[in-house]
Amino acid sequence: MKGKILDFNIQTGEGIISGNDSVRYNFSAAEWKSDKSPIANQIVDFSINEGDATGIYLDKNVASVGGKSKIVAALLAFFLGGLGIHKFYLGCNTAGIIMLVLFLAGFILVGIPTIIIGIIAFIEFIMYLIKSDEDFHQIYVENKKCWF
Repeated sequence: MKGKILDFNIQTGEGIISGNDSVRYNFSAAEWKSDKSPIANQIVDFSINEGDATGIYLDKNVASVGGKSKIVAALLAFFLGGLGIHKFYLGCNTAGIIMLVLFLAGFILVGIPTIIIGIIAFIEFIMYLIKSDEDFHQIYVENKKCWF
């Protein structure tokens, strides 16, 4: 069955999964079969045994983890990166404002800041695409890494 992790407590090693059947299932860390720790909003495949989730695997086919898609962030960086829109999407508002101001100031300063910001956005576009979904989520969504 497929479901989504609602909560996982690292200290107790227990969590809750909401199955596609709208039933909530408890699970323990011993049932987690993926190499990375479970986190809220991850989509998982699991079995049910006496009302508990067992044999839980992370669904690798899901493009979005935690509500932020690396594809959306990459496309925003490619098409609107100079304006810092991808930074706003990832919750890095200060970095977004800096990119926007420098991009607009570039029109006054012979375009040099605009070109630099465009290059930075293109580099970030490439970086977003080459990361795995889990790495993207860990680095840019959870840890809020705003630059490179």
